[in-house]
Formats: sequence, C-alpha cells, structure tokens
Amino acid sequence: MQVYHGSDTEIFEIDLSKGRSNMDFGRGFYVTKFRRHAQSWASNVARRNHKKPFVTEFIFYERAFEEDRYKVLRFDGYSEEWLDFVVLNRDPSTTASRHEYDIIEGPIADDKIQNRIVDFLEGLITKNDFLNELKYHEETHQICFCTLNSLQMLKKTTQKHTALMVRINEHVVVQLMTDKSINETDAAGFFFGSQIFARLSDATTGLYLKPWQEIYQMLQEESS
Repeated sequence: MQVYHGSDTEIFEIDLSKGRSNMDFGRGFYVTKFRRHAQSWASNVARRNHKKPFVTEFIFYERAFEEDRYKVLRFDGYSEEWLDFVVLNRDPSTTASRHEYDIIEGPIADDKIQNRIVDFLEGLITKNDFLNELKYHEETHQICFCTLNSLQMLKKTTQKHTALMVRINEHVVVQLMTDKSINETDAAGFFFGSQIFARLSDATTGLYLKPWQEIYQMLQEESS
C-alpha cells in the first residue's frame, strides 16, 4: 500500500520519540493512504511553524496485518469501539501509552470530530447521537506505527520509484484478475503479499525500472 506522511520537513529517519502523545492511537508515526490528507496536514503544520509543507511517501507492507509477530488493531470505520479507543488515548491526564499494539489502522478524529468529542465528554451530546453524526463524515484513514519493530513494514520511496511502481502495480493486478478469474481486491492482496512486491518496493533492487511483463513473470515463478 502506498502511504503518505505530511510534515514541514522530509522524513529521512523515523524517530518515534518525536511523536506527540495523546493522539488518536497514542504516540507513534502516522501515515495515510490519502495523499490529499497528508498534504492538508503538511500545510497546516508548515503554516504553524513558518516552514514549507512536505509529503514523504512510503510503501507499507500489508502482510504485517497477518504476521503473528505484530500485534495489530484495525477499525473498518467510525464505530463505538473506535470512539472509546480514541477517547482513551486522548485523555490528557497522562502521556503514558494506553495500549501495547504495534500497528493500528482506522479513521481520523479531525478537528471537527475532536470538537464533538469534547462536547461528548462534557455531556453536551450523547454517544448515540455522536455515532450517528459520524455516519455522514467523509472517509478518512490513518495507520499508526507504535513500535520500532513495526517500522520494518514501512519503507520510504522516491517520487520516480512511486510513479513507476504504481504503473507496474496496475498492470500486474489487471493481469492477475484475468489469468486467475479473481476480483481486484484478491488480485491486489496476492501481489502485495508476494516477495516480488517486497523486492519491487525496494528502490535499490532496480526492479521498478523493468517492464511490468517481466515483473509478472517473476511473480508467476515465485508462486509456482
């Protein structure tokens, strides 16, 4: 999965100690699959610090969701469980971590939702009314990497690398759909979980410079 981090500087090395406490999912390194959200966040941070916005691109190896060595929590959307977890982590009474997860995925409590969380905590709105409001909120997305171990599943990419990878991914997924008679979700999962994709994501291998047909052939050989 291609993901993005918005800031006022390019990220060369991730330092979890610099993450803010009392965020939605606690202290960690946050990315999103929506570039526009990362750009918006970068603009806000840069404006506040009188700097220029910068979006750093990464590849997230989604196989982390399936590996036993990672403790993962995923929210499919806004829900009561999500709200309770965000309220727990945003409690300002302590900066200590409120959970032991490595990776957490779910929607974002943006400024509008944060204001309504305050209203909820002050008893100005019921939980049911709040949850009903969330049904109409636009789709958002974030992944929080909470531990050093989890950062192994995140790799920085360059714009050229990203652009060529996206092109290869599209062709390979379509070909998998045709050859295996499967839907796009299953085809993408098959490819993104492969060792070939892991090597393709590593710019130093140079695989992203090869024709997509060659990558597809390598994928077939891997799965045979």
